[in-house]
Amino acid sequence: MLTTIFSGGLIGLIFGFILQRTRFCLTGGFRDMYIARNNTLFYAFLIAITVESIGVLSLIKLGIIGNPYEEFSVLGAIVGSYLFGIGIVLAGGCATGTWYRAGEGLLGSWVALFFYMTSAAAMKSGFLVPLNQLIAKRWVINDDLAGQLGIPVWYFLVFLVAITSFVVIRELRKPRRQIASLPSKYKGVRHYLFEKTYHKYFAGLLIGLVALIAWPASQLTGRVGGLGITTPSAHLISYIITGDSKQLGWGVFLVLGIFLGSFLAANSSREFRWRLPDLATIGKSTLGGIFMGIGASWAGGCTIGNGLTATAIFSSKGWIALPVTILGVWTASYIIFVKPNKN
Repeated sequence: MLTTIFSGGLIGLIFGFILQRTRFCLTGGFRDMYIARNNTLFYAFLIAITVESIGVLSLIKLGIIGNPYEEFSVLGAIVGSYLFGIGIVLAGGCATGTWYRAGEGLLGSWVALFFYMTSAAAMKSGFLVPLNQLIAKRWVINDDLAGQLGIPVWYFLVFLVAITSFVVIRELRKPRRQIASLPSKYKGVRHYLFEKTYHKYFAGLLIGLVALIAWPASQLTGRVGGLGITTPSAHLISYIITGDSKQLGWGVFLVLGIFLGSFLAANSSREFRWRLPDLATIGKSTLGGIFMGIGASWAGGCTIGNGLTATAIFSSKGWIALPVTILGVWTASYIIFVKPNKN
């Protein structure tokens, strides 16, 4: 148990710290692709996927990590990811975004997080299991994309590296706008940790490295897998309700570490403060959290579990879920932000 606590908690702590300091939330990134025609954060996410993919596929080839592929419902990945994409716009953050913003004192994220956790727990082990099984047992296939197509996985990796390199180099060659900034208050390590603003591409690199390290770190506890948020969140609320210590796996300490890491980063940079939302925001956070929990359960993962971890191993589930989640975000963004301004 000590290995589980230390390994999961430390990875989560570092992950949460990076997320808070770099303001890395995929909800905003996917939304900006549609509304602002800004792909910066999406390209940063591609960097994270690519870095993790290079490392984890090498670890699998060397036999350090076991076979990560499993069966999944194609229908669940499509319907669930679309619902999840709508939910994260309503909630104001994706799964990790909700966890790290809760650590900043944003009470709307606390509301979304509670309903996300409880609805996911209800889908996995509670009264919503029949609803989960209604879709989860339909159109089930193995998610080993390369194996299904009979193509070596390294071909997919070379293509991913080429695409990511092309878009990143193209963007970095564009003239950069000069943005005015205030004089630094801190010096040395404190400045770099708690004040300096980092490029989203650098954030993507760091997140990719954390996602990669998560694989062997969790393997130490007997768990085969990388970063994941939904199932651990469901297990945490189940443990709180039932007291069943079997629910306390590596992932539970990961998500608790994300929260703590974000709090430490926000508090040390003087960005932590309690923020009370209005009733409309509470309503959207509640509905968004429910959509997130149900959608991620159907899909078998969130923007991290599917969008980052699964895509890195070229899981067909991940590469179905990622674009459908983005489509869900765009749909909700149109309804909430674009359509009202047309009237």
